[in-house]
Amino acid sequence: MAKIPSMKFGRSGGAAEAARRVVLGLVLLVAMLFVACTTVTRIDAAHVGIRVKLAGSNRGVDDIPVVTGWVFYNPLTEQIVQFPTSVQNVVWTASAHEGRSVDESITFSSSEGVNVGADIGMSFHIEPGKAPHLYLRFRENDLLRLADRYVRNAVREAFNSAASKMPVQEIYGSGKTRLVHDVTKELELVLEKDGIRIDQLTINGALRLPENVAAAINQAMEATQKAIQAENRVRQVKAEADQAIATAHGAAESARERARGEADALLIRARAEAKANTIIRLSTTPAVLQYRALERWNGRLPAMNQGPLPMLTFDMKSALDKDAEQKLAELLDETAPVSGAATGGGATPGAGADEGDKGATPAGKPGGQAPADAP
Repeated sequence: MAKIPSMKFGRSGGAAEAARRVVLGLVLLVAMLFVACTTVTRIDAAHVGIRVKLAGSNRGVDDIPVVTGWVFYNPLTEQIVQFPTSVQNVVWTASAHEGRSVDESITFSSSEGVNVGADIGMSFHIEPGKAPHLYLRFRENDLLRLADRYVRNAVREAFNSAASKMPVQEIYGSGKTRLVHDVTKELELVLEKDGIRIDQLTINGALRLPENVAAAINQAMEATQKAIQAENRVRQVKAEADQAIATAHGAAESARERARGEADALLIRARAEAKANTIIRLSTTPAVLQYRALERWNGRLPAMNQGPLPMLTFDMKSALDKDAEQKLAELLDETAPVSGAATGGGATPGAGADEGDKGATPAGKPGGQAPADAP
């Protein structure tokens, strides 16, 4: 009977030991989960982790940034700070509906000392490799707060430096683009050593000037536009006048050429007619006339005739002399190529007259009489 209680006590002792072991395991598991949660962190995308050592001889910021992902660290001696590397956009404007409700616009001065107000917008990002240096210098991982302080002061100083070399009329007009370009170049020299890269710098909207200065600039621009319009009008009128003069000269030259052509044609016709008349005159002799008359004679004689027979008496004294024959031959030689006689195109008046002279010469006799058997 005494062994039964001892057996029960042994069983209860084993259960207690097992329970202690389970509790110890749960405690260890909770402790491991707690340690894991406190010693592991995650670096989000578009961020880099900066390891800050809080104890030991190497206290301070680690120069090597931690890449994106899960990171183990000792929370007792280390701290992980996330630093964003994505593009940040800031706007410094006087409008209460953009940015903050207060006037954050930037004011700078021109070379004449005129104050110019402008709404500035800027986009920038941080180089991952320079993030530890930037955090060590400013102890700030909120880039928007960093932009409102350090970056804004650098932008204001760059605008004042670049605008002080330009007149206000140029800044207000065509020189605005050059001003932004010069400011961007100067900012790159100042901010890049801290790892801040400028992606874009803009002047939003119109520049704000004192009312009297803006009115004077607008009047000057209006006068310049009117002068340009007047100059363009003068050029247009001059071009139209030159075109009218050129047209008149062309018409006059055309009329002169037309008159000259008509005169040349009239002179050529007159010379041709004169030459033809001369050939006809030289070739028309009394013998030719008698020959033509004989061609048209019907053979009947007058009923009463007391002298030589008409149209049968040839006066050779009236024939062509040597000079007339030579002149007629020269004229015929000149007109032969023109009239086309060489190709059988047609006979000239002189040619017919010459043939008439040849046909009439054998029948003509000085003081000749008609044949005895004439009717």
